[in-house]
Amino acid sequence: MSTGPNRILDEFAKLMTDAAGAAQGVRREVETAFKGQAERILNSMDVVQREEFEAAREMAAKARDENARLAARIEALEAKLAELAGDAAPAAAAKPRAKK
Repeated sequence: MSTGPNRILDEFAKLMTDAAGAAQGVRREVETAFKGQAERILNSMDVVQREEFEAAREMAAKARDENARLAARIEALEAKLAELAGDAAPAAAAKPRAKK
């Protein structure tokens, strides 16, 4: 059994080790409590999670692409319709009108 200064130093080292372990435990408890509180605050603020934001952004990009594609298709169809209407108009004008 150790006596004297060595025993005092051993006890002091053991006390410091226990204190360090307790401090780590307290730190984990504080982190857990902080994370829980932060999560509750964010949920009450209706903040969007990153995954949801990325999915919505991807959907918006696809919708913009589809919108541009459909706009080009409408322009082409309108041009074709105008061309067909332009060809039909002179043919109708060339027909003589019947008298009543």
